[in-house]
Amino acid sequence: MDVRKCLSAFFGLFLLSSCGKKTTANVFSDSGNIAASACSGQAIENKFIVQWEDGRFTVESARTAAEFKENFIQPNLEKIKTVEYDRVMQFNQPAKILSSGAADDWGQKMSHADSAWNQGFFGQGIKVAIVDSFVDINHPQIAPRIAINQGEIPGNGIDDDGNGYIDDYYGASFVSSPSASVNPSAHGTHVAGIIAADSSKGPVFGMAPQAEIIPAQFISNDGGGSLGDAIMALQYAAVRGAKIINASWGGAPCVSSLKNQFEELEKKGILVIVAAGNDGQDIDYTPEYPAAFNLSNQITVAASSVSDFMTSWSNSGFKLVQVAAPGESILSTTPNNGTAYMDGTSMAAPFVSGAAALLWSAKPKATATQIRQAILHSVDIFPGHEFKVSTHGRINVQKALIYLQQIVP
Repeated sequence: MDVRKCLSAFFGLFLLSSCGKKTTANVFSDSGNIAASACSGQAIENKFIVQWEDGRFTVESARTAAEFKENFIQPNLEKIKTVEYDRVMQFNQPAKILSSGAADDWGQKMSHADSAWNQGFFGQGIKVAIVDSFVDINHPQIAPRIAINQGEIPGNGIDDDGNGYIDDYYGASFVSSPSASVNPSAHGTHVAGIIAADSSKGPVFGMAPQAEIIPAQFISNDGGGSLGDAIMALQYAAVRGAKIINASWGGAPCVSSLKNQFEELEKKGILVIVAAGNDGQDIDYTPEYPAAFNLSNQITVAASSVSDFMTSWSNSGFKLVQVAAPGESILSTTPNNGTAYMDGTSMAAPFVSGAAALLWSAKPKATATQIRQAILHSVDIFPGHEFKVSTHGRINVQKALIYLQQIVP
């Protein structure tokens, strides 16, 4: 048999499929991987992302690739599926902090979130992971919504519940290279507030004000991060029982490990909501990741304006972007008991995460596929306001709830 017929490639990583013996070269092809490129990002030469045959991921270190192959890969070869260099991630242009003349809850109103609230559906019982930057767990509108890990004793330096994470009482941080800045990014807290801010404690109306938030930080205060940190944060979200993961970031290198992690989340029935990006590009032709993965458990979200048009800066795509949601002049929480208006598909994605939490609280037995189906089959499409996304429309919770009640007993 010609061994070349047994080789498959994904983003330049070659894996031996159904024939041939597993070797170190099969699981870790490091030829040329050190060089940075627009696609691959900057490799971290002494850190390696390992995907194990059981689906787990770890990030390992060694002085050199040669040493890592000899001392780590070779002894564990039969247990390892793939290895890649960890890489520095170049994030999308951050959302802007600005002033606004729009109504503070215009996005919630346009999405018809109140139709679920009026029926007693507030996201109760649904865990949403914020895989992002710092989330201020002490913010008055966020603190009541944090998913406390009751099996953990905070601050004792012990993994009390045996889930593999120490002191993850309020969530966990996976920032491997902290920045010098002591001022936390507002991004993660803003995203968290859009999803679940408790409106009885302040001016922000969370889409799903009784959902539980799991903070899983991997972006440092200066906006830096690595691919390995992101993968570990995503894995943690699944361990903590998140039904929804909000990923309001992009610019990840196009290597297989991140997509493999998304596929593991897909197997677990977790819905992943991803920001389309803020470059004003069609990602069908200029893909960026994770927005362009296009998996069955993923919704990639563009940003709509106060006047219900596509914003000029939102990424789009009739194939790879599924839906639009409010993303302009969005009021939400910021660290130190603050609030601010921001623009960005980073703001649009949590509107969809919040909508998904509302729907799931209405039908707890629904699958991620059914929640996704309900959202995508229930958009608002008005003549002259069509969006450059696969559904052509903007989310409508009221319609989605009716649709979900029809397909889920």
